[in-house]
Amino acid sequence: MSNSGIQITDLFGKRRGNKPPSAGDAKSYYFLAVIVLGVVGLWLVLSMYYTVQPEERAVVKRFGAVIKIADPGLHFKAPFGIDDVEFVATERVLKQEFGFRTAGLEGDRTQYNTQGFLDESLMLSGDLNMVDVEWVVQFRIADPMKFLYGMREPIRALRDISESVMRRAVGNRLGSEVLTTARVEISNIARDEIQQAMERYDTGIQVVTVELQDVVPPAAVQPAFNEVNEARQERERMINEATKQANQVIPRAKGEAARTIAEAEGYANERVNGALGETARFRSIIAEYRQAPEVTRTRMFLETIDQVIPKVGSVVVVESGGGSPLPLLRLRDAQPNKEKQQ
Repeated sequence: MSNSGIQITDLFGKRRGNKPPSAGDAKSYYFLAVIVLGVVGLWLVLSMYYTVQPEERAVVKRFGAVIKIADPGLHFKAPFGIDDVEFVATERVLKQEFGFRTAGLEGDRTQYNTQGFLDESLMLSGDLNMVDVEWVVQFRIADPMKFLYGMREPIRALRDISESVMRRAVGNRLGSEVLTTARVEISNIARDEIQQAMERYDTGIQVVTVELQDVVPPAAVQPAFNEVNEARQERERMINEATKQANQVIPRAKGEAARTIAEAEGYANERVNGALGETARFRSIIAEYRQAPEVTRTRMFLETIDQVIPKVGSVVVVESGGGSPLPLLRLRDAQPNKEKQQ
């Protein structure tokens, strides 16, 4: 390049010719170099460490090959992109929703959106009835390595398997059972089968729970279903009332029957024992009579008179020829005295 007046503009907007740079230009170059070196050093320092949160695990790769899984805390790695780190939330319980989506919070209540998800929730039961089933699969990532590299889309596989298992579980039962009594059983079966599929495909996912949310008939038959449900509840109420009444009446009747039987048995025992006592007394009298007939006869006569006379009011003697009656015994006066003595 000639010296005919052609000049070159440097980075700072100053023109430079053939003359050497001045002291100000040297200071500018030095300042720029310091800034560049500082930025490079800061980037180097920042790229040499990483922090793993308590609910996470970090998968460290060096040139694309996994070298370790880091636990929570501060760790160091090779800079300049030699080591790459991927964070996986292994201690957090995640969820997948089917038939609805959580829309957010409105005040203290969670809002849900159920529009547009009928392709997930509408199912056919074993008795060919349509059922609208909404459920949630809660899971956690047990193995970060398998979750990241075991298959391409593990979450998508979880959703597909969950939907397939739930449709089979609902299709093997009656619609009335799905709506009422079989919900817990369906949840347990779905959880076990989904977990078996996750282990078979090495996804690294551990299924925690499968919870059925709203299980209702489709909106088109909802009024008819409500009427049937009300009729069933009325039937259960009447059965409960009948059972309650039976539980009250039957024990009372059994108690009265037991009391009557006990009274009859007591009366029978009393009559039998009385008859046995009379028989024993009669036999003893016969034995005494056979040994001393006159004495026994006299004693029996006196005992009978002693029992009969207190019941007689008055005894008078009237002569055959007429005359005033004479009192023979004042039994009416003697009877109270005898009672007083007794």
